[in-house]
Amino acid sequence: MNRQTDVVIVGTGAAGLFCALKLPVEYQILMITKDDVDQSDSFLAQGGMCMLRGEEDYNSYFEDTMKAGHYENNKASVDVMIRSSNRIAEDLLGYGVDFERNGDELAFTREGGHSRPRILFHEDITGKEITSKLLARAQERDNITILDHTMMLDIIDGENGCEGLVIREADGSLGTVQAGYTVLACGGLGGLYQHSTNFRHITGDALRSQFVTGLRWSISIIFRSTRRHYIRRNRDDVF
Repeated sequence: MNRQTDVVIVGTGAAGLFCALKLPVEYQILMITKDDVDQSDSFLAQGGMCMLRGEEDYNSYFEDTMKAGHYENNKASVDVMIRSSNRIAEDLLGYGVDFERNGDELAFTREGGHSRPRILFHEDITGKEITSKLLARAQERDNITILDHTMMLDIIDGENGCEGLVIREADGSLGTVQAGYTVLACGGLGGLYQHSTNFRHITGDALRSQFVTGLRWSISIIFRSTRRHYIRRNRDDVF
């Protein structure tokens, strides 16, 4: 089947779902995943989410992050991550994520690399709590369609760059998705290793597509095993 959509997103983990929910509702969005919709590594994450506790926490948070990255981090990216953490936490709460609380206040714990408690969490299944709530909200949206057991095979490389995907559908047939924007949020590559806590189908598809096509990523966000890559259809577009 040949499909057309405004945005196609590969992956139904936290990154892909959050992206879909933040896009304008006027956009028609197609999400694909090559297994069941809840079989993403995001569901397996036990640890919590870092959040800036206040302006007085900024320097400590920044230093903790730089130190954990052996001071090779992009400082501008670290600043964006820290400054946006409160807004993202508020968005997640709005989507129904049930972070632990002390009375009416959010509860924070401390994890490795942090010099003080600044981690929002839900029991020891924070990833499942976040991703399941994002998935539920996405399934409520009329403009978001999710296809499971559908695999990205290749990127359609047109005159203006990426113009969509070649896919294998759940019934084994081949198809295409023509899209104005393509978002690769299909996780890391842990499934390629003999010993891994990742799902076996997490095989670095986004990385492979970049090496094969040579297309330039306009944005790359990497957090633990969650990867989200945006590919511009037009070299001059900003997404």
